[in-house]
Amino acid sequence: SKLAALFEHPLYNIPIPEVTKKDKLFVVNPMEKFSLRSSGSDEWVSSSKAETLLPTGKTAYDTYPAWLKFHVGINRYELYPRQDPLMPTLLQDLATQRIVSSVQKSGGTQLKLIMTFPNYGQALFKPMKQTRDQETPIDFFYFSDFERHNAEIAAFHLDRILDFRRIPPVSGRLVNITKEIRDITTDKKLAKTFFISPAGNVCFYGECSYYCSTEHALCGKPDRLEGSMAALLPDKTLAKRRSWRSPWRRSYHKSKKAEWELNPNYCAQVRETPPYNRGHRLLDLIDMTVLDFLMGNMDRHHYETFEKFGNDTFLLHLDNGRGFGTHSRDELSILAPLRQCCSIKKSTYLRLQLLATQPYRLSDLLREALAADPLAPVLAEPHLRALDRRLGKVLAAVGRCLAR
Repeated sequence: SKLAALFEHPLYNIPIPEVTKKDKLFVVNPMEKFSLRSSGSDEWVSSSKAETLLPTGKTAYDTYPAWLKFHVGINRYELYPRQDPLMPTLLQDLATQRIVSSVQKSGGTQLKLIMTFPNYGQALFKPMKQTRDQETPIDFFYFSDFERHNAEIAAFHLDRILDFRRIPPVSGRLVNITKEIRDITTDKKLAKTFFISPAGNVCFYGECSYYCSTEHALCGKPDRLEGSMAALLPDKTLAKRRSWRSPWRRSYHKSKKAEWELNPNYCAQVRETPPYNRGHRLLDLIDMTVLDFLMGNMDRHHYETFEKFGNDTFLLHLDNGRGFGTHSRDELSILAPLRQCCSIKKSTYLRLQLLATQPYRLSDLLREALAADPLAPVLAEPHLRALDRRLGKVLAAVGRCLAR
């Protein structure tokens, strides 16, 4: 296994700082009772945080479901540990746990569902919109592109191979639209949008600001539909998150350009603006830029952090569905933060160099990681080959900076 060898490499065993109590998202006493909120919200809370509790008896940490252990393990430095014994169980749960509730997630431009399991874990389901070998048409603007379920799966594994570990775990899953969505939904608006197509397939389209109409319906074969299942982060009432607008956000306009596209010295003013004027925030943003360039994701307008950790923490790389849309073109504008600031973490640079060598070739590692997913093959081969080419371009950009 190339993947196992990679994770044993010294560059993947650099210790994180010691995690103190204040560095943990949740401080859990192993004897602490975790209980369900009785508000009907299906949220688990530690008894020190809950006002109204349902009696669940004394449940030790060992008995917590995998998703709750994942939440409890989040700290200032990482979303989950490198050698996480929990990961196989958590991915297995996302792929196989019985779905007891499916409702539409509000907001957003495209249809997403929140699915709940018997152990109160929840996942964000993004349904399949296009096949593996369809490329985004060259005349499409980035903001009118579909979100791809397989991009969400591949992004999680790529983020882990890069050792960022800032994307919540994602698994592919084949869902039965009839039994696992239509028959159990309590969402009246969603329920109204189901129909049988002329081909006899079960379809639905939900309600959202774009792509929610009979023309953009999601149809099963006859009722089986692929999708990505992403583990949800702790509820915002328990762990507030802050949303930050990316300084290199695109204009989301057909003809207007953003300031960074017009001003070659744009980075100088970003470096003077909090929170980029101190700490490692700018370097973390450049890590995210590298991830996005490798995936071809142009849609990174915001990112989030856990409020508890202030500015000294990692960025969450959420919403990656617009990655892996094209393999035949490389969008160099995504690398603007790296090219304009000429900065990158040394550890990131050394890992990127490692992933360009034969024993640890990036495409081989991602192919191996994705082979275990229930929807394998997750990416078409040209997308995997494009990763190696793009990695070469990232290293060339850093080389030019070093030469300067």
